[in-house]
Amino acid sequence: MPRPILATVHTAALRNNLERVRRSALDARVWAVVKANAYGHGIERVYEGLRGADGFALLDLAEAERVRALGWRGPVLLLEGVFDARDLELCSRLDLWHTVHCDEQIDMLAAHKTLKPQRVFLKMNSGMNRLGFTPERFGSAWTRLNALTQVDEISLMTHFSDADGARGIAHQLQAFERATRDLPGERSIANSAATLRHADQTRGDWVRPGIVLYGSAPDFPLHDAAHWQLQPTMTLSTQLLSVQTLKAGDTIGYGSNFTAEGPLTIGVAAVGYADGYPRHCNTGTPVLVNGVRTRMVGRVSMDMITVDLTPVPDAKFGAEVTLWGRSAATGAVLPIDEVAQAAGTVGYELMCAVAQRVPFAAPTDE
Repeated sequence: MPRPILATVHTAALRNNLERVRRSALDARVWAVVKANAYGHGIERVYEGLRGADGFALLDLAEAERVRALGWRGPVLLLEGVFDARDLELCSRLDLWHTVHCDEQIDMLAAHKTLKPQRVFLKMNSGMNRLGFTPERFGSAWTRLNALTQVDEISLMTHFSDADGARGIAHQLQAFERATRDLPGERSIANSAATLRHADQTRGDWVRPGIVLYGSAPDFPLHDAAHWQLQPTMTLSTQLLSVQTLKAGDTIGYGSNFTAEGPLTIGVAAVGYADGYPRHCNTGTPVLVNGVRTRMVGRVSMDMITVDLTPVPDAKFGAEVTLWGRSAATGAVLPIDEVAQAAGTVGYELMCAVAQRVPFAAPTDE
């Protein structure tokens, strides 16, 4: 028998989360962001659940080829644009739209030999200071692009740094609107947090949801996934390998950093940091055993963790352990955001960090 750890992708949850985005987006079109192999879920595994989107947005040409191989004939957007002039030929062949965020990418387009003009998204650095032209240079970049026969339609985009927090979007939105006031073209400015929290101001022509499609709240812990009517799209589950009975004073695991204060029954579960479960999770990190909420105790090992079975006294060898997602035993949900918080990180990282050795079940509509 294979080791019992398993990752499951829930197609119905993907559809639910996409529909939740549409309720905020109204008549705006929706990019389903599937970068980083669909946030660790696998592009092929999420395709059926997200094919109701208006387009797919991703990072690299290999991912774009995979989306086209699945039969998608609609828009595909390269969020960071091309990395080399030779990439433009594949953009032409696969009919890819691509972001332009620097002078070098305009130079590549100007030198590109093509009979088919390309659709580009000109990106503004409105305050995140990552990619894009500053507001002061945005107009001249647009003018230069607009003069190229290699370019067809130019859309306008930016990215918010604080749509999920107290600072908000006003400073960036003002910069974007001022610099683009007299420019034609469709707008795409809303990420996950902006789509849910600032929809009236940021809807534009296209929204670009990423993390919300995968059931994680973009502004956790201010709001959780249930607040936004999101469902978990990935479940990481395993089983108990052993049950141990401790007495007062016994310690657990490497470093002996947990000491039983009295008699305690613990379970050993088949998951560890080599599977992508965060080593930084400490005693108290929530887990579900047979759908019942309990806690991890001690230190995460490479292949195992230990869990407190006090709330689940009947748990035995082979009992279901849910690390995040939905318990098959009871339907109870353990939000990935809570586990990430215990590890001092975000749900994005946990999704993307599931290790290669973890098998994925066939996507399910459950």
